[in-house]
Amino acid sequence: MLTIRKEQIAVFGPLGKKVFEDRMLTHLKKVFPEQSESLGEPKLRETVQYGTQRAAAYSIVSECDVCKYIDLMILYGRDFDKDLNLRWAQSILENKALRNPSAKIDRLLEAAKKQGPQTQTRSQS
Repeated sequence: MLTIRKEQIAVFGPLGKKVFEDRMLTHLKKVFPEQSESLGEPKLRETVQYGTQRAAAYSIVSECDVCKYIDLMILYGRDFDKDLNLRWAQSILENKALRNPSAKIDRLLEAAKKQGPQTQTRSQS
């Protein structure tokens, strides 16, 4: 698994960030075509940037894990990690016993599957 540290991102600078964002845009347009189209490319890119920052706040920094975090943002809303109606997500993200970021994101995905589509807000406010 690839982990991108701050020092590595700094080496690549804006170009490295843009390459990642471009890959994420392609992914989101493929996996979430309706949401991507409704947001439009500038807002979608901003969502990727915001998601990358939010994921990093929980020490989620590998490209694969950040991608999964952003997928959850698309499904549950931009600030799903702060949403009082999604306490299951907050409890996983803030769980100090889960020190491995990949385990944390995997636990989030498992919990999201259990929640089912009826709880998904799909809001991007």
